[in-house]
Amino acid sequence: MKSYRYEKDSIGKVKIPRNAYYGLMGQRASENFPISGLKPNLSYTYSTVIIKQAAATVNCKLNLLDKKKSTAIISACDEILKGKFCDQFIVDIYQAGAGTSHNMNVNEIIANRANEILGAPLGSYKYIHPNDDVNMSQSTNDVIPTAIRISCLFLLPKLLKSLNDLAESFSKKSKEFSGIIKSGRTHLQDALPVTLGQEFEAYAKAISYDRQRIEKSAKNLLRIGIGGTAVGTGINTHPKYHLLMISELKKLTKLPLKSSGNLFESMQNTADFLDLSGSLCILSQTLIRIGNDLRLLSSGPRTGFAEVTLFAVQPGSSIMPGKVNPGVVEMLTMVCFQVIGFDQAILLASVSGQLELNVWLPLIAYNLLEQIRLLTNAVQVFEDKCVSKITANENMCRFWLERSLGIAAILNPYLGYEKVVQLVKEALNKNISIKELIKEKKFLNPKIMKKIFEIKNLTRPNIYK
Repeated sequence: MKSYRYEKDSIGKVKIPRNAYYGLMGQRASENFPISGLKPNLSYTYSTVIIKQAAATVNCKLNLLDKKKSTAIISACDEILKGKFCDQFIVDIYQAGAGTSHNMNVNEIIANRANEILGAPLGSYKYIHPNDDVNMSQSTNDVIPTAIRISCLFLLPKLLKSLNDLAESFSKKSKEFSGIIKSGRTHLQDALPVTLGQEFEAYAKAISYDRQRIEKSAKNLLRIGIGGTAVGTGINTHPKYHLLMISELKKLTKLPLKSSGNLFESMQNTADFLDLSGSLCILSQTLIRIGNDLRLLSSGPRTGFAEVTLFAVQPGSSIMPGKVNPGVVEMLTMVCFQVIGFDQAILLASVSGQLELNVWLPLIAYNLLEQIRLLTNAVQVFEDKCVSKITANENMCRFWLERSLGIAAILNPYLGYEKVVQLVKEALNKNISIKELIKEKKFLNPKIMKKIFEIKNLTRPNIYK
């Protein structure tokens, strides 16, 4: 049978599994908020632990925490950062505001393990207390915003690499498809010719721009306000604590962190989080748009454009044999819809901050980190199982180009807009190409015709005086 221990606070006694490293605050939160079953992103938990580790070091340097306690706390943090006790972080992501439950869950686990290292039983807090020692010089209100910033900075390099790989993959395809001319389409109607390579190079450039936008947003996250404690005044900290914490966190995280410059702003304002979320939202709309293009370009294969073929990853129907769907693109699009939804929630959370604190930080933390995680995974799969394996159907590209009436615009400098309008209508009625109609009417001599319709002149500036 499971055995228990009891811990007590100002509200009353709490029953906790005897071998649990979490304490009464973690247990209360687990009981109070059985909402989603979702637990915090591991990067977020580790970032919180790193802050505790840094604080133990800094407080010891400032003679506020004795060496014995500091060493035990640091050792406990090291163990957690190596993967131990992951099952002890039990607080649901939907919890009371500000993130106090998460902060205390971390404090209690570290305190219990540190006490165990020093020879005291779990739950005794004989040597090290979760509030007095592990949380020394801190408040939930400066720890959580700092942890969000650090955890995002930990996760973003993987996303940025996946975007770089995707842009390169599109660029490779643009070179591969550079000689394939096809009908352009605007308003989903026939338009002037383009090459398939030009379309794909535009995709590569769009992804590169979005990557740069995310990098720019990420730089703002380097400004941290640890040391502001509850309201930004830095109460219950040493005057040197803030800058020493930045120095120690730089060492532990290998990130070029710096002071926010205003500790009040750091806990009131979540604009930096919203800015990053916004850049991820923009990336999502880019990916949705490109995905829609690929679904159109690959549609058919007999009743659609069929200008490109997407790699088949699985059968597309439980009833129609041989049917293959653009499954990877569909997955990517759903992920992007979700990211945009997360962004809207972050916006609402950001505008709802009041006075000295934004209490909706737990939601912001989960949504922002989930945006990064989902996009990283989805982009990697999209590049690997879709973009890198796209093939072109030159015959279909040529077929639609020859049938397109959009190509008629190249005749404007020679015949005039109004005359070309009439030719387009006549070609449509006769169901023949513009080129065939011009030959039939002998409006232009063969030499001029050859020059006008020369492939290399159809997709670049072509007027020379």
